[in-house]
Amino acid sequence: MSLLTVGTVAFDSIETPYGKVEKVIGGACTYISWAASYFTNDIRLTSIVGNDFPQDEIKQLEARGVSMEGLKVVGDGKTFFWAGKYHENMNQRDTITTDLNVLDDFDPELPNSYKDSQYVMLGNLTPDIQIRVLEQLTAPKVVALDTMNFWMDIAMDRLKEAIKKVDILTINDEEARQLSGEYSLYTAAKKIHEMGPEYLIIKKGEHGAILFHGDKMFFAPALPLAVVKDPTGAGDTFAGGFMGYLAKAGELSYDNLKTAIVYGSAMASFCVEEFSLEKMKTLTQDDINARVQKFVDMSDFSI
Repeated sequence: MSLLTVGTVAFDSIETPYGKVEKVIGGACTYISWAASYFTNDIRLTSIVGNDFPQDEIKQLEARGVSMEGLKVVGDGKTFFWAGKYHENMNQRDTITTDLNVLDDFDPELPNSYKDSQYVMLGNLTPDIQIRVLEQLTAPKVVALDTMNFWMDIAMDRLKEAIKKVDILTINDEEARQLSGEYSLYTAAKKIHEMGPEYLIIKKGEHGAILFHGDKMFFAPALPLAVVKDPTGAGDTFAGGFMGYLAKAGELSYDNLKTAIVYGSAMASFCVEEFSLEKMKTLTQDDINARVQKFVDMSDFSI
């Protein structure tokens, strides 16, 4: 099944307690596409970069089955750039620099070959862009949307318009509380379901993720790791693994969603072990299968 990915393709400069890297490849759409490419070879990337973005990175994605027809390259522009520093507690970080550059004028026009995309992952962007993309699709089978508290602060009404149009919403626990106005995640999920999405995934970082569907709940733990070097792309890698698996499965069911969350969690656990995309570019199917089995072994029990 085809998977449309929408989001940023960027440069990042990152400092964590485990090191510092300058101007490495980042961006939500990049992480989503790399993770999803281990499950499906029909990925359609939609983003924008400047002429400073390396051609080699584009070719590497193409070699993974990612169509770059929807990547707009602005000849006289610079690629979106973000710099941040993580504290000893990796859940906390400071943004040092955010240069929107060409992203400031991003108004995606989907190629005709993208408009029949069946699975859609809308990465964290303005709600206006997310809605704009949805308006160009003919008949998507499954649409997932990721967002953050920033858009809740400045564009809540438009965000709710976007949320109405999707099947799956992925946010973290604090964002779920802000969006719903409820502290209890169970009650928050009930209110968010009323906004439109049939399925809600609440990410809890190192404490795993919870899937809500009606009165059903499924919890997937995070894998304890010896070293977490760079958590920057973890959420987007989760989304890529999750949607990549769903596109491969070809059916939106509660059981498939549960399995997809485990695969998404496994991909995210790889991502954080190295800076940028270093780990994502070297995985094998055996690596992924073994990591998923660790999640199964960690959670399996009988009564």
